Amino acid sequence: MSPEPATARLSFVTLEQFVEQLPPELTMIHDGGSGASLLRWVEPSELEDPTPYLPEGEFLLTAGLPFLGKGGSAAKVDAYVRRLVEAKVAALGFGIRPYFDAVPEALVDACRKHNLTLFEVPESVPFAAIGLEFSQLLETDNARVFRQLAETNRQLMRAVLSPRPEHELLAALVQRVPVWALLVGADGRVRARGHSAGGSTGVEHSLLAPMLERLLSGSGPRVEMDGFEQPGSALVFGHPLRSTKDANLGALILGSDTPLSPAQNNVVQAAVGLLELLVRQRTSGSLAPSQLATAVLLHPESLVSGGTKHVNGLKDLLAQSLSSTRSAQMRVIQGVRVDGTADDGPVREALQWRRLFDTKLVEITEYGFAAITRLKVDDSLLADVEKLGWRLVIGEPTELHGLSAAYQRASSLRSRVLSTGLSARVDEVTWSVTGLLGREAGTMLAERLLAPVLALEPDRRDPLLSVLRGWLSENGSWDGSAKLLGLHRNSVRRQIGVLGELLDMDLNQAQVRAELWIALQYADELVAVPAD
Repeated sequence: MSPEPATARLSFVTLEQFVEQLPPELTMIHDGGSGASLLRWVEPSELEDPTPYLPEGEFLLTAGLPFLGKGGSAAKVDAYVRRLVEAKVAALGFGIRPYFDAVPEALVDACRKHNLTLFEVPESVPFAAIGLEFSQLLETDNARVFRQLAETNRQLMRAVLSPRPEHELLAALVQRVPVWALLVGADGRVRARGHSAGGSTGVEHSLLAPMLERLLSGSGPRVEMDGFEQPGSALVFGHPLRSTKDANLGALILGSDTPLSPAQNNVVQAAVGLLELLVRQRTSGSLAPSQLATAVLLHPESLVSGGTKHVNGLKDLLAQSLSSTRSAQMRVIQGVRVDGTADDGPVREALQWRRLFDTKLVEITEYGFAAITRLKVDDSLLADVEKLGWRLVIGEPTELHGLSAAYQRASSLRSRVLSTGLSARVDEVTWSVTGLLGREAGTMLAERLLAPVLALEPDRRDPLLSVLRGWLSENGSWDGSAKLLGLHRNSVRRQIGVLGELLDMDLNQAQVRAELWIALQYADELVAVPAD
């Protein structure tokens, strides 16, 4: 299929649209039925034969110079009009003065005979004004088309980032262009279909076999054409989807009953380009992540027991996936959403984290995402992520054999990040129960376990909490706690008995003591808060 000629535009203005914008002083002498014709340009010419210089669809303007003298004979005028019609001129505008005071009757008769639309242009309307009006109208129409193309391209890009990009892309294409669409893989099998509401669903797949054979066996950019009697299939054209090495990876086949406009062809070309990118990414993109995943899935034990050569091979694949080197350390990152940000879809999110952390190793999880990166994740990068409504657990540097343990350590901090709303770095955390639990979770535990005691008046509450803290610190020793608290051992025993009844707990159980000891670390914060 030959490319669009250089003179083709994205949009055209019809003669009818143009006439509506012209001054009302223009009078139509004869309607040749060309109102729906597409105008390419408005051109004044006083040549006896201007047709060699006229493109198809011209609005020709003349003041009648070719009709002076012998040129005004009926035969000469008839020949002039006949040449214009053969050149597919859309309309003729005849300007009154300086040569004629009215449209010559011979010209009116010839236009009626050959059915050429004829206008009388009064002296008050300069030819330049008519040309300027057409230019402005064409510019406005093209601006509208460009806006539509921009919105269409945005819709196509959103489709590419959806969970089912090929299906969504075809759906977006047929919404914008009146065609049915068929995406075929390199094996000739249908991978996705698309058709507009109420439109044709296409032709039987078997009828497309000859076109598919040409598409999948040829080389270079091209368009294959065919046509069928089924509705919506008078024109069927196919575009090959090619790799960077010009291998055929599939084809996009479209069907319509009418030729597509330049603007619609522009949308089709954009869709072809995006489909090629999708197919290339799936079949011939970066091979390191897929090779690494295959090796680990099939031989998980090889991470620990594999030979040096095998492990070094895995390290190389890991480095390629991280845009790093074999010896560089890496970090496990976990991200949790804290502000209820709307879900952007797994593909869009995965691409976002791949870009931010410069890695191909990203997993979308129930809690958010996990990633392996070579980056240190400095405060600037962390701030960028937090602006998006996310908080991070940032692992410490590790190597291949330590990734699993690094992931477990990061996972142990995830609840703390959720409860505090603050990002955490594994290598800056105090590794104790209270350090991992965090202030918010710790106060919740204290409030629940110690509620009966905390509800007492301060003059009774505070001594009981002091006795419980001292007794637990001395591992339940009556003498040791009595000495620490400056009380008689029987007094300590009596108050511990009261605490057991208030809390409804068996304080002789080690687990109960451990939970109370942790809760006491946060009790002071609750006591310090004045009652409502």
